[in-house]
Amino acid sequence: MIDELFIRDLGVIAEATLPLGPGFTAVTGETGAGKTMVVTALGLLLGDRADAGTVRQGQPQSFVQGRWVIDPGGPVAERVRDAGGDLDGPELILGRSVSSEGRSRATVGGRGAPASVLGDLRNDLVVVHGQSDQVRLRSAAAQRDALDRFAGPDLSAVLADYQHAFHRWQANQTDLDRLVTEQDLRSREADDLRAAIAEIETVAPQRGEDAELGERAERLGNLEELRLAGEQARQLISAEDNPDDLPDVVALLETARRALDRVATHDVALPPLVTAIANVGFVVADIAAELSSYLAGLDADGARELEIVQERRAELSILARKYPGGLDEAIEFLDTGSTRLLELDSDSDRIETLTAETDADHLLVTDLATALTALRAAAAVRLGALVTAELGALAMPDAVLHVEVEPGAEFTVTGCDLVRLRLQPHAGAEPRSLARGASGGELSRVMLAIEVVINATDPVPTFVFDEIDAGVGGAAAIEIGRRLARLAETAQVIVVTHLAQVAAFAVNHLSVVKDSDGSVTASSVRQLRGEDRAAEMARLLSGLPDSKSGLEHARELLDLAQSASPQSATKIR
Repeated sequence: MIDELFIRDLGVIAEATLPLGPGFTAVTGETGAGKTMVVTALGLLLGDRADAGTVRQGQPQSFVQGRWVIDPGGPVAERVRDAGGDLDGPELILGRSVSSEGRSRATVGGRGAPASVLGDLRNDLVVVHGQSDQVRLRSAAAQRDALDRFAGPDLSAVLADYQHAFHRWQANQTDLDRLVTEQDLRSREADDLRAAIAEIETVAPQRGEDAELGERAERLGNLEELRLAGEQARQLISAEDNPDDLPDVVALLETARRALDRVATHDVALPPLVTAIANVGFVVADIAAELSSYLAGLDADGARELEIVQERRAELSILARKYPGGLDEAIEFLDTGSTRLLELDSDSDRIETLTAETDADHLLVTDLATALTALRAAAAVRLGALVTAELGALAMPDAVLHVEVEPGAEFTVTGCDLVRLRLQPHAGAEPRSLARGASGGELSRVMLAIEVVINATDPVPTFVFDEIDAGVGGAAAIEIGRRLARLAETAQVIVVTHLAQVAAFAVNHLSVVKDSDGSVTASSVRQLRGEDRAAEMARLLSGLPDSKSGLEHARELLDLAQSASPQSATKIR
């Protein structure tokens, strides 16, 4: 349950602390005082979308914080720990801030967390009903959801199996339809891939081959110049086989070494120079030998080899021009194209497999949908009877709710059923669809009756009702208050109301009080007791908190509530 709610700078509320606690809490106040901001604050703590427009005018941000009492070993506590949050015993604190620019920050158990985590906790913490939910109850989807919640875990298990099979069936059917529709196109793609792969395999390019061939072509195209230059360099370095006895580097170095060697004994500085010249001579001799090897290795039939290299380069160039990334892309295409070709060539087998799988899944979906229909039909009879009994306690003694389950035209993610709620207001009347014939007051009572019935099979710790009594008054409002008090015996109930007949049954009465100083309106929240509560009840009844007759009527209502539900009114009288 929610133990306490703190609000700052949200709407017209400057700062307020709402002590909530167990049982039935009624929130009242003048029009425009900000009662709905209580529901808005809870919505923010439960993951609703942040709206910068709710930040109090002139303030940088709004902030809400809720303190819950939960089961430390339950699913909520487990999800909080998964999000990195902590509990203080059974106490969980959730927080949310919204900046005037629309930025939002959430905290779960003292740790920052995405707002989606708050949304994950929502269904295990609170059920919120506002006037929009009454409108939503007119929709077929909401009526089916109500029936499914009432049907409980048996239906939930079958629905989960159905949805798993349904999604698989739809996915496989989509793939099958695509393969069949694109069969000719995919066949042409396979033929094109085979031709492209065959061409690449015929050429058999290697990575870096084009660059290597370019270097070889450059060398082969200049063989004569290379030979002449190499021979000239070798002759100048070492001319042992030169018949003209031209001077060469090796001979000159040897002459220099001998000249210094003859006089080296006369000066200690000369022997190192003699050794250095000798070493240079060895290096030059090695260079001469390498030049001889180079000349011997020059191709004798360079013209023929150059022709072969140029032919290969032309072959590679033709292939490279077909791919934006050149030869490297062609080589990569050989791998990717082969994989794609295997996929395309297996289309026939894939179509055969998918056909078998979709046929099997269609049968499974049909069987599970039939099981869902049977469970819903059985639950519909029980739900209709129980809600009808509840409506009798809500000042609709002759009303009957018919819950109808009819076959739909096609399978959907929720099955193949159309669920319709029809209200028969009195005996002999034609049952009317909630979507068309129910008034706002009737919708309010039907929704409350459904929640009371469902709570017996699918209990929720906290209910929040925002003006569930819209369109209701008099005796019907008293019965709504009485029923909310009964619901509060097993769950926490928080009601934003404008009716004294409803507020009288609360164990905790909070009033949103508005002060105005001209341009700025600020609201705070007070817990009402004794005569303060009677005055607020009188204001709700007559608009005059000091009216003698209004006060008498208010006290009469409180006495009625106390006698009808002793656990409720006595706690705050």
